[in-house]
Amino acid sequence: MARPSVVVIGGGLSALAAAWELSGGVEGPRENTPSIEIIESAEGLGGAVGTMEFAGRIVDTGADGFLARRPEAVNLITEIGAADQLIPIAHSGAWLFLNGHCVAIPEGTNLGVPTSLASVRGVRELSWRAQWAARRDYYWPRRLTVDTDASIGAIVRAKLGNELTDRVIEPMIGGIQAGRVDDLSASAVFPALFAAARTGGSLMKALAPLPAAVPSSAPLFCTLREGVGSLPTLLATRLLERGVRIRTSTPVTAIRPTPAGSHAYEVDTATTTTPANYVVLATPPQVTGALVAFLGESSDELRRLPSASAAMITLCVPRGSTRLPATGTGVLVPLKTPWRNGDSFLITALTFLDRKWPHLARDEDVLLRVHVGRIDDRRGLEMSDDELVARVREELAVIVGAWPHKGESVVVRWHDALPQYLVGHHDLVERARAASEARGIFLAGKTYDGVGIPASIGSGRRAGREILSRLAD
Repeated sequence: MARPSVVVIGGGLSALAAAWELSGGVEGPRENTPSIEIIESAEGLGGAVGTMEFAGRIVDTGADGFLARRPEAVNLITEIGAADQLIPIAHSGAWLFLNGHCVAIPEGTNLGVPTSLASVRGVRELSWRAQWAARRDYYWPRRLTVDTDASIGAIVRAKLGNELTDRVIEPMIGGIQAGRVDDLSASAVFPALFAAARTGGSLMKALAPLPAAVPSSAPLFCTLREGVGSLPTLLATRLLERGVRIRTSTPVTAIRPTPAGSHAYEVDTATTTTPANYVVLATPPQVTGALVAFLGESSDELRRLPSASAAMITLCVPRGSTRLPATGTGVLVPLKTPWRNGDSFLITALTFLDRKWPHLARDEDVLLRVHVGRIDDRRGLEMSDDELVARVREELAVIVGAWPHKGESVVVRWHDALPQYLVGHHDLVERARAASEARGIFLAGKTYDGVGIPASIGSGRRAGREILSRLAD
């Protein structure tokens, strides 16, 4: 009997994680392991993660770290024999740029949402109205009815007011998603907030952490010695050892259901056709929707799902030529922070890369990354690299007090790379998966289960487990 065939379309971490699970996961290939082929349109693997050489170091072109207290990434790295590459974060804490000053974000916030009155009092630049809104929620909370879903903004504005929302909460959550809290789904992006809102009462009290019986000694965030972007290469090497076939620079042109025969589908490229019993689609939502157009309305919803674009500018300047805050790993800049001539700041966040990750630190220089772009702010995309770097240097001089006009810099742009989890996102995903999985097509990636590295890995492994379960029946 011929081995069943699975085609994985896409070459990002979700696709590679799906192939790892399909090929046996931690236990390795078994007698009934399917034939697996990965087909990626780009020249290389990794999707939105990768590395480059810059200023004598290897730095990431995408995410530079991941949440280590979620198990998916650490488990996979351990399974492929790369646990010795893990590097824990060296510092904690961050700052907000408010009223022309960097103000430390106090302890006691949950994704920017304060969970105690002390955490609000710690932000000195907040007005008495914001302080009063926090006290009101803590002692006399407003009533709020939340049913199937609501935007994050609708919840926190109703409970904590506009100032805390715009100046403290939006920079954190909106920055991670490159979206706007007034549009983002609470149930999909911030489930703890959604659950807290549904319980009624004080939002701050409901989000306060429970006392831990034993404080965790595990690091909160980690990276890899050669960067998060080295993980796709490490994983691909192990997959090739297991006999997984990997093709890059090969766009898939169609997935065609076969009316008869031993395979449900034929996956077409410009030059080949691969039969498949099952297909994993780990591609951007617009690509996925086009490839499964035969599924009808659910595929149309995927094609209409908006995605944000962003740019990251990495800079290296001599140490002593700038005045960074003494502690912390970065600075968040609220939207609509006034700039010049009626304009607003382009920068949404700074990351102190060499302070965050000790292996990047050098005595002679400072390594910093600037984040630009939101779903409704494409100004940076319309600038040339030189224009963007010049503008960023001007803004940095204001945020941190001094920044030289010279030094090494590199711009990395990610177009339509961050799918937006709008209100009702969970329902959209459920509809799409119900329609596709009934036909043997499994959806994986940051469109569905979260935008972080652990979530992407978990999404791919979920698809792999579902297919193995079908094959075992």
